[in-house]
Amino acid sequence: MQTIGRPLVIAHRGASGYLPEHTLVAKALAFGQGADYLEQDVVATRDDQLIVFHDLTLEQTTDVARHFPGRQRADGHYYCRDFNLAELRRLGVGPRLDPQGGERHPGRFPGTGGRFGIPTLAEEIRFIQGLVRSSGRMVGIYPEVKDPAWHHDEGIDLGMNLLDTLEACQQQGPRLPVFLQCFDAGELQRLRPHCDPGLPFVQLLDSAGGRPSVARLGEIASYAQAIGPSLKLLLHPAGDGQAAGSLVADAHRAGLAVHPYTFRRDELPAGVESFEALLETCLVAWGADGLFTDFPDLARSFIDQRLGG
Repeated sequence: MQTIGRPLVIAHRGASGYLPEHTLVAKALAFGQGADYLEQDVVATRDDQLIVFHDLTLEQTTDVARHFPGRQRADGHYYCRDFNLAELRRLGVGPRLDPQGGERHPGRFPGTGGRFGIPTLAEEIRFIQGLVRSSGRMVGIYPEVKDPAWHHDEGIDLGMNLLDTLEACQQQGPRLPVFLQCFDAGELQRLRPHCDPGLPFVQLLDSAGGRPSVARLGEIASYAQAIGPSLKLLLHPAGDGQAAGSLVADAHRAGLAVHPYTFRRDELPAGVESFEALLETCLVAWGADGLFTDFPDLARSFIDQRLGG
């Protein structure tokens, strides 16, 4: 994938710096703030419905324990896969909690600020299509196949179901631009023959896996068009003599676009003085092709002012 135009603003779980993540209101706000793409994490319910939800488990962002005491597994977690869609409709989505039960980002939208639900993937796509139709402004979607191997063990082919849902919604129109993302390289390779060759795949990379070698980037380029690396892989490469930000140049040489995650105003990396300084380094100095951010309005404003409207 050749890099073209200005960096893309990818709304990470919607405008999640302002409203509870993966709610339709968070996606509507991100659309209004000028995001180029809206992200969807996709997991499955007990009745094989695909929902837009970040985790395999529910307790981090919902009130599941209040509605369904005793429904957790032996590990103490309430899994989306153990509830049907009708049951999940009863839950309220709120701010993300930390392991101690406090709000991870205390300055964000409070748990007392309103009640929000969990959308299905089809509902969210139709909602976004409605925004496009009513506003006349196009926006893309950026779904992730979450933990496909885990879902296979649970008896559902999440990747193929996601592709089927996507195509069914796209046929109803308007057709939205799409990136398909996943951490599982084998899953992306498996899905590739089942997709339109023009559908760009994104290989996600977490910091635990370390910085990919030039050879590995070449392998990724055989089935994907972009990488989505953890911001840590750009800022703090392994002690192998690599300069900060060099992953962007190496990926570009392999023909891959680079969309790092996650840019948060209220969770800056160590040693970074401001959100704007982080954007300046990653987008202007290093040339990243887009970014996942909880604050799409701030990224949009920076790109428009710094790189031209």
